[in-house]
Amino acid sequence: MNMPKPEITELSQPYWDALHDGHLTFQRCSCGHAWLPARTHCPECLKPEPRWERASGKGTLISWVIYHVAYHPAFASRLPYNVALVQLDEGPRLLTNIVDDNEALVANAHVKLKIEQEAGTALARFQLIRPLPEPTIDHA
Repeated sequence: MNMPKPEITELSQPYWDALHDGHLTFQRCSCGHAWLPARTHCPECLKPEPRWERASGKGTLISWVIYHVAYHPAFASRLPYNVALVQLDEGPRLLTNIVDDNEALVANAHVKLKIEQEAGTALARFQLIRPLPEPTIDHA
């Protein structure tokens, strides 16, 4: 079964074009706020006409979930797979996948962009940067 394709609109086209060209972009307002996915107005101050910026491709793994059930038949062959929240060094957060083994995922791990092709669409995925951060122990 074919994977579901993203809905590419006029608004989101620059994001997808940049991935196709090998880099990740996000929007930033003149107020300084940065975000993903694309919007016509800043979610912070509501100013129109944000600009696109190129991301460094580095970020931090904030959280993730590992799916053991496929809620769409196209994902059945990928089980178990992760869906992760990554915060880019520039500020925006995006939902993505970490391409490393699910057992290696740890909170606050540093990650770097790994663009992968999926049925002709470039997708922003991430991989862990080694060494991983030391786990924190709460002595409370």
